[in-house]
Amino acid sequence: MMETLMAAPVASAIFIITILTSLMAFSNEDLLAKLILHPYTVYRKKNIYTVFTSGLIHNDWMHLIFNMFSYFFFAFNLERLIGHWQFGFLYIVSLALSDLPTIFKHKDDYGYRSLGASGAVSAVIFGSILYNPWATLMILPLPIPIWYFAFGVLYLVYCHYAAKYARDNVNHDAHLFGAICGLGLTIILHPSILPAFFQQISEGAKYHLHF
Repeated sequence: MMETLMAAPVASAIFIITILTSLMAFSNEDLLAKLILHPYTVYRKKNIYTVFTSGLIHNDWMHLIFNMFSYFFFAFNLERLIGHWQFGFLYIVSLALSDLPTIFKHKDDYGYRSLGASGAVSAVIFGSILYNPWATLMILPLPIPIWYFAFGVLYLVYCHYAAKYARDNVNHDAHLFGAICGLGLTIILHPSILPAFFQQISEGAKYHLHF
């Protein structure tokens, strides 16, 4: 545990703070109301801080577990690859930018509110995919390992479905924009990753798919 904290202190701090804040907000409606994103208000230049704080709270246990499960498998290794301040920059900027489409979409909808780290987690996932697309992880109940890039595709499929059919305050739209931010910011911070990614895809396809 200490090795993880030392190797990825920024990712560890975000992980712990997000879980603790979410747990506190589950039973504290006043805290939830202060931290949640209200596009109507933010568009009118009030409570702008909530584009960041809304990423520290979640709708329920399932929402928290899904986001933190995804974060856990990707964030710590990404920080080791990209650097400490670079990871923090990617996470925080993606958290804010991924909310912008939602703010404009719901700027006149007074009753709409959103919460969750979905946009920033998407950024972390897709930043990680650029570094090692053929790495694998296990997802229960699937009996076989799944490649990072395949997980990314499934993640976006889930998010698209949830954005279309979910009736909650979870900002599912942020997943797509967070993914785009993650790809773009990772390339900006580490330009050589793009040709390296395509090389890995090409070489990995020959090996794994027997082209």
